[in-house]
Amino acid sequence: MYCISPSFVLGFHGCEREIGERVLAGEATLLDSTNDYDWLGRGAYFWENNPQRALSFATNAQKRSTIKNPFVIGAVIDLGRCLDFTTESALREIRQTYLWLEAASKEKGGQPLKKNNPYLRRLDCQVIDALHTFREFTEAPAYDSVRSPFWEGERLYPGTDFTHETHVQLAIRNVKSIKGYFRVLDLTGKPVEFVRG
Repeated sequence: MYCISPSFVLGFHGCEREIGERVLAGEATLLDSTNDYDWLGRGAYFWENNPQRALSFATNAQKRSTIKNPFVIGAVIDLGRCLDFTTESALREIRQTYLWLEAASKEKGGQPLKKNNPYLRRLDCQVIDALHTFREFTEAPAYDSVRSPFWEGERLYPGTDFTHETHVQLAIRNVKSIKGYFRVLDLTGKPVEFVRG
């Protein structure tokens, strides 16, 4: 009932400069990520209100040779019907989906549950994708987006659970939720010139 987000958020996507420029020019759109380890399931991934984290992602991908010229684009996003991991109702739905999958995996011929590791979240992806499939099967309204905080990196200081790379990540499942793209500006209002690789 309360899964409709009433406001817009700003999302930031780290990518190859050529792709980002084509999206900004209206010549391309961001494609859904469909890796079996994407922890929020299928969708176009963004960092909520965090262009620096999007740039860190693109820069780290540059080190692995998957991105030559790191770039960040911004998007105005209407989360719409959102599976928001910060709400009890979403967490109950996710837990119930896991329990169904676990029971099905124990039946004869059942598909085994996948496993997570710190970087490849195959179990999480399996559960979230199954949740969307169950909703479709039961004719429940589809989620437009998935939103979750993620604790990553070293602890900020001894005795805390706050970490250096904590962020909120979005997986946008409905392309109509993306209302527009924009070029990231610096504090003076000028377009950010990302360092070329």
